[in-house]
Amino acid sequence: MWARARSRAAAEGGAPVTASGVHFGWNLVDDARQLFEFQFMVNAFRAGTIVAVVAGAIGWFMVVRRQAFAGHTLALVGFPGAAGAVWLGVSAVWGFFGFCVGAALLIAWLRPERGEGYSEESAGIGVVQAFALASGFLFVSLYRGFLNGINALLFGSFLGITDGQVLVLFVVAVAALAALAVVGRPLLFASIDPDVAAARGVRVRRLSVLFLVLLGLTVAEVSQITGTLLVFALLVMPAATAQLLTARPAVSMAITVLIGVVVTWLGLAVAYFTPYPIGFYVTTFAFAAYVAASVRRYVVRGPAA
Repeated sequence: MWARARSRAAAEGGAPVTASGVHFGWNLVDDARQLFEFQFMVNAFRAGTIVAVVAGAIGWFMVVRRQAFAGHTLALVGFPGAAGAVWLGVSAVWGFFGFCVGAALLIAWLRPERGEGYSEESAGIGVVQAFALASGFLFVSLYRGFLNGINALLFGSFLGITDGQVLVLFVVAVAALAALAVVGRPLLFASIDPDVAAARGVRVRRLSVLFLVLLGLTVAEVSQITGTLLVFALLVMPAATAQLLTARPAVSMAITVLIGVVVTWLGLAVAYFTPYPIGFYVTTFAFAAYVAASVRRYVVRGPAA
């Protein structure tokens, strides 16, 4: 897979294509040089870093707000969005963003007025999820050509990322992070104690809608890298790990972003030198971090913690 991608990237960029494959050695300088030998890998690291940062920040709030089910549903919505876009002959990127943001607004509309903290999973979210999956398979069936990118839609790919895609990811990430920075403090207040926040004049309902839109944008970004089935590798695992390590919000969020970036870089590096999929490595490293944090918490605080 990597060999085909390198050949394609080299052919598109006019660079010479070598017959020999990459290999991992104990010369770390040479190994690092091989990682950045082709432009598609440079773009992969750029896109992966962007996605890891925004997923860490938004995912941290998602875990605090107990909206993992909503995030999972939005991730699955990316599949019919991308498949529908391909069926219509437009870029899958439009499908990812259009469907994820639209589904976020639909979930916000279906959400009951009470229970602003999302302490329980809404049946309306499950309805959206089921309909989204059915629509995705319908779009795949309606597409008359050979949809060879179906695995990429489901499991993601760091391969073939262009400069234009990196720019789009960067612009959307900056916009999402800027909005989060503006509403971060009241959003955290409303996430921890929505009733008290509402009594203090915080517009909890509006913040909930805004956060779902930001979550939809983030899921659309992450889905383009990890695929719709592996979004939680970057959206949930780093945040859950960090919150096991510390209860301080600022420190916890910083650790979340750091874990996301590290597991993404490690996943890219290892996948480059092996024939196995990138999504497996990113998910495995993130899971290993979570297990390590859980063991540390057990050892330090004991089973009652």
